[in-house]
Order: sequence, then structure tokens, then C-alpha cells
Amino acid sequence: MATNTVDDDVNRSATGESKDNDLTPDNDLRSEIASLRERLMRALAEIENTRRQGERRTEDAQQYAIANFARELLPVVDNLRRALGAGAPDAEAAKGDGLIQGVAATDRILTQILNRFGVEEVNALNEPFDPMKHEAVMETEETEQPPGNVAQVLEDGYMLHDRLLRPARVVVARSPQRSSQAAEQ
Repeated sequence: MATNTVDDDVNRSATGESKDNDLTPDNDLRSEIASLRERLMRALAEIENTRRQGERRTEDAQQYAIANFARELLPVVDNLRRALGAGAPDAEAAKGDGLIQGVAATDRILTQILNRFGVEEVNALNEPFDPMKHEAVMETEETEQPPGNVAQVLEDGYMLHDRLLRPARVVVARSPQRSSQAAEQ
């Protein structure tokens, strides 16, 4: 009686032979190999996509990590600028006042720090109204600005790199015809 060894079984499987003479057709093996290869390629692609997505999230987290902190500092900048505006109506009086000079220096330093981290002020005055960067608080006819332009900035807006931190609150110029038409109705 002949004994089967593990090596005999391995050799028979590799050549497509079987103990029971149930030969697996060559096409079935090839299709199974192709299917497994396709699954492997899909899994590798999915892993690569997950890696790239993780890298993008890491970059975003590093770039925009200070967003909440910067948003909390914006009222401080606003108040410093209000203090400067209220402190000395003319430049001559401001030069002699140490308090005004100190507030101005603090405002400059804070603005430089925010700029260093990518926080920039939105330039809104005399620009066309952009609902992605501006929040219209009211409209006015009393301006030389063309209709649809920002006539006055009530509160500055800020961007963090390419994202909006806070929209600028603005007064928008409107055409005088529109108000006269509304009065006729």
C-alpha cells in the first residue's frame, strides 16, 4: 500500500491534479487568481486613498488649528481699534498721549501676530458686495459709490488663509431709482 505524504499532496495541487480525479479546469484557477488579484488591487488603492485623506486632514488641522482661538481674539482687535478711534480725534493730540500710543502699539503687535499665523483682514470698503465675505447690515443711497458696492464698514471681516473667520458687516450702496419706485407703490 502506498502512503501519501504532504509533498505528494502539494505537487498534485500545484499541477491541478486531485486525489479524486476531480480536475479543476485551468480557466477556473485563472479566473480565481484574477479575482483575487483585483481584490488585492482594490484593497491597495483603498489603503492609498485612506493614507492621502489622512495626510490632507493632518495638513488642514495644522493650517486651521488656530481658527477658534483667532475668532475669540477678533473682538479684542475690534475694541483696540475702537479705543484708538475714540481716543484722539486728530493726529496731533494722539502723538502726545502715551495711552493712545500704547494702545496703537498693542494693536500693531496683535495684528502682526495674527498676520504671521495667516489671519488677514478682509478689504471691504469701496469693493463690490460679496456675500461670501460680507454681511450686509443695511443699504444706503447717500453715497458716491456705485450700487452694489460697500459704502461703509461697520465691523471688519477676517480670513484664515483661504477660509472666512468672520464676515465684514457692511453698509451697501443702492441705486436711488429703486427707492423712488418703492415709494410710488
